[in-house]
Amino acid sequence: MKTINTRFGEVQYDPSSVIHFPEGLVGLDQLKNFLVMPNEKKGPLFWIQSVDDPAFAFVVTDPTNFFLDYAVLPDEKERQKLGIDENGACFVLAIVTVTQDKQITLNLSGPILYAPESRKGIQVVLEDPRYDIRTPLPKVEKE
Repeated sequence: MKTINTRFGEVQYDPSSVIHFPEGLVGLDQLKNFLVMPNEKKGPLFWIQSVDDPAFAFVVTDPTNFFLDYAVLPDEKERQKLGIDENGACFVLAIVTVTQDKQITLNLSGPILYAPESRKGIQVVLEDPRYDIRTPLPKVEKE
């Protein structure tokens, strides 16, 4: 077991449970190793904590919880980086941001692809005008 000090306090973790991002995250290529933090509350949001720099942690979610038609499939090059074949499991996550006016947005333009089998992740950049780095959550219609 290893220990790091984070905003969550002292966290012990098994190095074999670390998710490795070979290329880091966009704009943070020095951050290559993350932990999924246990979720204290029920809900679709959870934290990933940098092991390389404990000052960095991000809230992430499965974007299909909010955008049912959102789908990103890794291409061959991305599957190679993730260490999976065309049948390998790959989950899509979006980084969550809360704006100053308390609006919640998802980065649908730069999703994270995560392969649980290899414990590798990559962040990809989509060139799709429907998605933005700060896509607001859909409005819920009240009955």
